[in-house]
Amino acid sequence: MSLTFCLANSTSNSPHKITQYKTGKASLYAQGKRRYDRKQKGYGGQTKPVFHKKAKTTKKVVLRLECTACKYRSHVALKRCKHFELGGDKKQKNAALVF
Repeated sequence: MSLTFCLANSTSNSPHKITQYKTGKASLYAQGKRRYDRKQKGYGGQTKPVFHKKAKTTKKVVLRLECTACKYRSHVALKRCKHFELGGDKKQKNAALVF
């Protein structure tokens, strides 16, 4: 939980539940997917270009904030990082290493 500004009831900051945004499962019935499947049918091999020149090694982390008062959801994009942990153990100064 964190106090964050809510656009829906823009009077003051309200507590928000924070989760990490993940993309949902792609639909088989989206127009582009239907068009692609129809084009791929039959003989003739791959009909559209397949992208191979991948340059990025990480994705930007996106947080989903949900207002506990009105259930309004908003997204906040963070910077790129290789490892992201939400609500992990906090580091303490001068703590002994535990194996």
